[in-house]
Amino acid sequence: MISVEFSGFTWRHAGRRAPAVADVDLRVEAGERVLLLGPSGSGKSTLLAALAGLLTTDSGERHGRVLLDGEDAASRRGCVGMLFQDPETQLVMARSGDDVAFGLENQAVPREEIWPRVREALEAVGFPYPMGHPTHALSGGEQQRLALAGVLARRPELILLDEPTANLDPEGAGAIREALRAALTDTPATLIVVEHRVADILDLVDRVVALGPGGELLADGPAEAVFAEHGDTLAAQGVWVPGAPLPAHPGGTPGESRLHGESLSLTYPGADRPALDGVDFDLRAGELLAVTGANGSGKSTLALLAGGLVKPTRGEATVPGERTPLHRLPANRLATRVGSVFQDPEHQFVTATVRDELAFAPRAAGWPRERIDARVSELLERLRLAPLAEANPHTLSGGEARRLSVAGALAAAPGVLLLDEPTFGQDRRTWGELVDLTADIRDDGTAILAVTHDRDFVAALASREIALEDGRVRSETRRC
Repeated sequence: MISVEFSGFTWRHAGRRAPAVADVDLRVEAGERVLLLGPSGSGKSTLLAALAGLLTTDSGERHGRVLLDGEDAASRRGCVGMLFQDPETQLVMARSGDDVAFGLENQAVPREEIWPRVREALEAVGFPYPMGHPTHALSGGEQQRLALAGVLARRPELILLDEPTANLDPEGAGAIREALRAALTDTPATLIVVEHRVADILDLVDRVVALGPGGELLADGPAEAVFAEHGDTLAAQGVWVPGAPLPAHPGGTPGESRLHGESLSLTYPGADRPALDGVDFDLRAGELLAVTGANGSGKSTLALLAGGLVKPTRGEATVPGERTPLHRLPANRLATRVGSVFQDPEHQFVTATVRDELAFAPRAAGWPRERIDARVSELLERLRLAPLAEANPHTLSGGEARRLSVAGALAAAPGVLLLDEPTFGQDRRTWGELVDLTADIRDDGTAILAVTHDRDFVAALASREIALEDGRVRSETRRC
């Protein structure tokens, strides 16, 4: 067990005017289990990074103290295990078992103890493959389970979890929560967890700490008392307060075909079966087609093939007016036909400022300067990114990064938008704004294909749903 203390802690990212968190005073006693919540951009991930000793003076400006058992957090990194929002950043080895063992080897754990602890951790998180399974062949949710196993195997005194179930299908998320419950029963470790879906995690914690939109401390106490006193305020700021109603945006009648997939198939190098096997679809103007299924069912692979970003093993994706399959189009032409938003927004950022990011695709497509400037200004205002126009995209919060990735995909005005887990990591307010924005884009005539685990998102927007299983279409449902 280890105690945590923030004293007058303020952190401002390099290149940003406003601090991510401001003057935070907070103490967590050894062995406590705390849910840290707040709207997108309120500084939750910043506080976790500070506790993990990851905020360095060359990446921002710090005031105040961050202490673990009375010592500076940076000097106690070995006592902390952290699961990041993006689990891929934590995977460093080619084989799954080796990846979990990596942290133990760095801690100089005796060799005879390493592999039993690796097996125990993999079993605890429900990892579905043998230890020799290649990490590059894992889906996003499978990566999440493996990264969590790497954290638990080290048996840290302080466990920090940043959206531990956000990238999992409902069954996988439930399995991770059960794994956490079992692991926490067997360890006295202090726990601080960030989780937007509050109702799903409350039984794992004994205290709730809520941050306001400016990173200030808003509420602190038992969950029932915090929600009773501050529930309306928290809901208005974007916290997923249990029981709050959600919007619905039924669509109109779809128009002409905008994107056609025929027999789309892909087998990754070294894989023993296709990730996607013979999937057909037709996407029409003004509709949202939801693609659902368990982790590893082929959803993200379908999005890559449908967007022309990967060459299929078999089949092709085409758009009207183009004889050439999408995967053979040059990038500047592809951007005007199909816009893709990745599961991890930061993977598609290629410039140093938000403004330049929005100008990148139109510039590559050969638009004149005046048209580019007008389009960038429109998107900055529409997606509430204007105050961040000169910020580095990699310093944005999860919600801000998602909005930027959507804006960047729309910048060259494509007729088709592909979204991979568009609501991943969003608070309730930014979730609602993304739903409203997606509805507007759809109703303007854009054809949207959305890969998602989010049943609320499907219920709010989808005209049709394709459910995948083992790389094939299990069912297709017309929803409205």
